[in-house]
Amino acid sequence: MGSTHSETGVRWLPAIDYPSAKQGFWYPQTSTINWCEEDYYATIYAAEIVNTLTNLLFMYLGIKGVRSCLKHGHDTVFMVTFLGYLAVGTGSFMFHSTLKYPWQLVDELSMIYTTCLMCYACFSFNQSRRFCQSLSAGLTALCIFITGYYHYLQDPTFHQNAYAILTAIVVFRSMYVMEVNIRPSLRAKYGRASPNGKLSAEEAKRDKQILRDMWLMIGLGLTIFLGGFGIWNLDNYYCSTIRRWRHDIGLPWGILLEGHGWWHLMTGTGAYMSLVWGIWLRHCLNERQDEYELYWPRTFTSLPEIVRSNPEKWKEIHGITKVESKKEL
Repeated sequence: MGSTHSETGVRWLPAIDYPSAKQGFWYPQTSTINWCEEDYYATIYAAEIVNTLTNLLFMYLGIKGVRSCLKHGHDTVFMVTFLGYLAVGTGSFMFHSTLKYPWQLVDELSMIYTTCLMCYACFSFNQSRRFCQSLSAGLTALCIFITGYYHYLQDPTFHQNAYAILTAIVVFRSMYVMEVNIRPSLRAKYGRASPNGKLSAEEAKRDKQILRDMWLMIGLGLTIFLGGFGIWNLDNYYCSTIRRWRHDIGLPWGILLEGHGWWHLMTGTGAYMSLVWGIWLRHCLNERQDEYELYWPRTFTSLPEIVRSNPEKWKEIHGITKVESKKEL
């Protein structure tokens, strides 16, 4: 039932009562999960309206990523991964609209498949064709196993654990590869040799700046992603309390307490930043740091993108002189 003013007392902001949950166009539910947002209270065509619409960010960023890959010539594996990212948003949009089991599988399993694509990108670089073929076959087999076993169990915990493990593998492996192949002091000892022998002072300064920017992106992206994960857990655990609060404050303010919607917005942003980081790291591993640069005009109010650049522009931005560029480590 929608809350009334007699139940809530005085509201500090103008608001309307929540409509009652009801059966909608897609009834009955066949999914194994139903989240904390009440069903069909806003429209009969979307079971969970906020959880549905917040996936538009996923879809926008997926399209943005694909266009960036095409425009700036990023490796094909990242364009395919952004298509997977777009599939996650589309599947989630349909799942929360309908609460149908097939769309639940599209939503959840596309998360696994997209992460496996990132896993391939992370481990396949500079490897032999045989290794890449074996890695591809192994990851494909893993996807098939997770798909079949999850469909058999129909236990969301299994999917969540599988996704968390794969994501952690990709993140920590990428951090390791980044440090040993870009940081000048570690690269000389553990990483790949520079094509021109020793790094020049200019190249060392460039790479240290790239690392600082990468770690900023990683830190902010992980904070946003894990923040969304934390809100998602609170939304699940305290659902009955949060529902009562939403009814107390009414619409539209109650929308701000839709924790699963925040999960979409925050994990979508964090995952996008992770993909951008992966693109940048790949260009650095290919010794193309001077051909590409990070475009991120405002740290907290814009999203990063890797775009084509040129060496002279980089030198101008970071104040490297001709004398410095001739020095060697």
